[in-house]
Amino acid sequence: GFGAIGMTFIVVARMIDLSVGSLVALVTVVIAWCLSALKLDPAAAAGIGVGVGLLAGSFNGLLITQLRLSPFIATLGSLLIFRGIATGMAGEQKIDAPLTWLASLLARLPLENKFMLVPVGVWLLIAAAIVASLTLQRTVFGRNVIAVGANPEAARLAGISPSRIRLAVFALGGFFAGTAGLMQFSRLTVGDPTVAEGLELDIIAATVIGGASLSGGRGTVYGSLLGALVIATIRSGCTQVGLPNWV
Repeated sequence: GFGAIGMTFIVVARMIDLSVGSLVALVTVVIAWCLSALKLDPAAAAGIGVGVGLLAGSFNGLLITQLRLSPFIATLGSLLIFRGIATGMAGEQKIDAPLTWLASLLARLPLENKFMLVPVGVWLLIAAAIVASLTLQRTVFGRNVIAVGANPEAARLAGISPSRIRLAVFALGGFFAGTAGLMQFSRLTVGDPTVAEGLELDIIAATVIGGASLSGGRGTVYGSLLGALVIATIRSGCTQVGLPNWV
């Protein structure tokens, strides 16, 4: 869900990001390393993890805007770079982290908190979706993203800088990928450099199922979340009825 929010901005701007899954893995490793090796406070470790996502997204944006690389080629390369860094940091194995309140972000609610209906992480996703949707639909920045995706040359002639918009959407995508990494760590409670392989394809599919156009200029955050829900429901449903993984 968090990955789909960030990918919506990227796809609407007529870009693509293939490195999201590797970035999620890198963030889990960074958070676990901060907790186990540096003994940082859980909030600080989470902040650093999400910050790494933001920096990695900005790195992708710089490759595309400054070196004029194709988004497909640039993010295919960073997919390998981020996965390699994660594997190196973890010493080619998982990093065990001490149990902290971060593990409760997506955990089943205890009886005394049943009034919340869903875990804190889900409420954070809903809040992020509302803010992101309002940003895309009701702000100058959002309209500029749509304009650049629909027609970059017309947007440039209208005084909008396509390079700045593209850099911004990749940074935003990195931030949300970092948040997705935090949620992945909450589920696993370890830093795993092998996790989330192929996740970028699910995230891109969720945005397209939700109505976003790979040609740019069209897409909504709510549609992308619905696409993510469809994919997750099908996968979960197949598991619950006992179908084997290959099916």
